Amino acid sequence: MLKFIAIITIILVFSAGCTTSPKEGDTVEITQIGFVPKVLKISVGDTVTFVNSDVKSHWPASANHPTHTGYPEEGGCIGSKFDSCGPLKTGEKFYFTFNQKGTWSYHDHIDSSLTGIVIVE
Repeated sequence: MLKFIAIITIILVFSAGCTTSPKEGDTVEITQIGFVPKVLKISVGDTVTFVNSDVKSHWPASANHPTHTGYPEEGGCIGSKFDSCGPLKTGEKFYFTFNQKGTWSYHDHIDSSLTGIVIVE
């Protein structure tokens, strides 16, 4: 019985900080006119959900186009981790956790005239 209680306690301790979705309010909607909001202010470690609400596909990624190297964490598909690595169809979502303080510009890789900014404090 003590072994069972110890296992349950460990599970509760490790899952206490876990969430299955980002906190409410950290969402950027992608529309035919661009990113809404165009500027989003968040804290280090916050996750932003980019959701495509347009009928056309969009590809959110770190600036600058086409290299995607503006956000300093390497990885992703082209330059940095801040890259959905492909087009989002209508209703699809891309989640990105910002671990670096700063002002991070981003764009739609398909239509680079659509841009936005995430300010991480």
